[in-house]
Amino acid sequence: MVIKDVNLETVCGITSKIPENAHIEFAFAGKSNVGKSSLINGLMNRKSLARISAQPGKTQTINFYHINEQCYFVDLPGYGYTTANVKVKEQWGKMVERYLRRTKMLRLIFLLVDIRHEPSANDKTMYEWMLHYGFQPVIIATKLDKIKRSQIEKQVKMIRTGLQARKDTIIIPWSSMTKQGKEEIYALMDRYLEENGQEKV
Repeated sequence: MVIKDVNLETVCGITSKIPENAHIEFAFAGKSNVGKSSLINGLMNRKSLARISAQPGKTQTINFYHINEQCYFVDLPGYGYTTANVKVKEQWGKMVERYLRRTKMLRLIFLLVDIRHEPSANDKTMYEWMLHYGFQPVIIATKLDKIKRSQIEKQVKMIRTGLQARKDTIIIPWSSMTKQGKEEIYALMDRYLEENGQEKV
């Protein structure tokens, strides 16, 4: 995958209509401060197009990035920020649920989990939500830079066990510094693009 053109095409708020895109979508979900913006920027080869909020949990929109006019990266709002009030948390949940329920072009969804810690209750809920709506998420284990290489296998196993994920669930460790994991993610996307009758981007 070679990304040449990126355009932030649609920003959906609480009351916005989910767009009916003509190209396939790859979505990214994860709790606040898990490194989702850093991952998306790394995949798009941009430094700050996906905004990294100084206040975790501040982003309350679904952002659609049009990639090479062939597919979309969909940035779902972060969840689980402890200081957010109940109403805001409910709104986030409704937004994500509405997207998962109504999108027709989503082919692959990535769930980001911090590789250093056991999956939280919110992580487990999001994983179960994705399964409920018929998706088999790929898990991205972020913050790889924060642990020793010798710990990777143990931490990945901890995430798989914590989510009660199936044995064939793909878990990809990701480093925002070295971009380790980037080619594995690209390869998965390319497969769906080819199945959709499009050339690799």
